[in-house]
Amino acid sequence: MKFIIGTKKHMVQYFAEDGKAYPATLVEAGPLTVTALKTNDNAGYSAVQVGFGTQKKERLSKPVLGHLKDKGPFRTLKEFRIEGATELKEGDVIDATVFTKGDTVRVSGLSKSKGFQGVVKRYNFKGGPRTHGQKHSEREPGSIGGGLRTRVPKGMRMAGRTGGDKVTLRNLEVLEVNLENNSLLIKGALPGRRGSLVEIVG
Repeated sequence: MKFIIGTKKHMVQYFAEDGKAYPATLVEAGPLTVTALKTNDNAGYSAVQVGFGTQKKERLSKPVLGHLKDKGPFRTLKEFRIEGATELKEGDVIDATVFTKGDTVRVSGLSKSKGFQGVVKRYNFKGGPRTHGQKHSEREPGSIGGGLRTRVPKGMRMAGRTGGDKVTLRNLEVLEVNLENNSLLIKGALPGRRGSLVEIVG
């Protein structure tokens, strides 16, 4: 199983050998440091815990610093579930070399947060009519009752907080692997804003 954590940079045009242009996203991937190994004996499941990024020691609690020991303060700690044994050891470094050009990956990240939004933007409602005596109903949700009920049914689509949800895209292709800058070029658009964290699993 291949995995890495990266920072989303920006989108570019990628020109393939056949001359076609594809949209692609540049990701600064890793390096990761293995901070702990979870096994069925000590934790009841198998996983690899890794640290990514840098952080000031003052911003971490004493239990976290004691857990990391001399591995250094990290911005993010993340576990990846694995099946069976692994060749990784504590202190090992994982970089972009785990992936090669043409690999198919799954990318997860937080979508852009949009705050409190109405039903037109949140659920693509049509809105009310603009004519025939209507004044200010262009973006209203309309009736939320059912005629025979005196309550609002559960699950009614209404205005509310939008975005900031975990989004996973599957079957994305790695177009290029840059070992000098430790970056990956992934086909298509990835969730989140620039600078947000994304998880890449192969």
